[in-house]
Amino acid sequence: MKSKKNNKGFGLLFFIVFLLIGLWPLLKGDNPRIYFIPIAFLFLVLGIINSKILTPLNKLWIKFGEQLGRIIAPIVMAVVYFIILTPLSFLIRISGKDLLKVKFSNKINTYWIKRIKDVGSMNKQF
Repeated sequence: MKSKKNNKGFGLLFFIVFLLIGLWPLLKGDNPRIYFIPIAFLFLVLGIINSKILTPLNKLWIKFGEQLGRIIAPIVMAVVYFIILTPLSFLIRISGKDLLKVKFSNKINTYWIKRIKDVGSMNKQF
């Protein structure tokens, strides 16, 4: 059941993609790419009737997405780390802040933090 629904969505997605590729030159006043339009409608028909012809293409598309994710995700995480988090951590260290309160101090007896707000009884939590 899930494969049929997945094939339908895959067919409709590629219908839209190929239709947009075919009609895109119209925005610039050029002639449409007429060879993409029949491909788009082929995907539409196959998607609507939930054809099993789309199953291997769909699996190939999913594998492509997984491989692309293995490449793109580490790049995005590295960009976030080096462009956002690293400069922010340098600014916090330069300012001398201890946001997690992990610095050792001989001046205090305990590291427990007294709660000001009363949370009530812990009976009947659920």
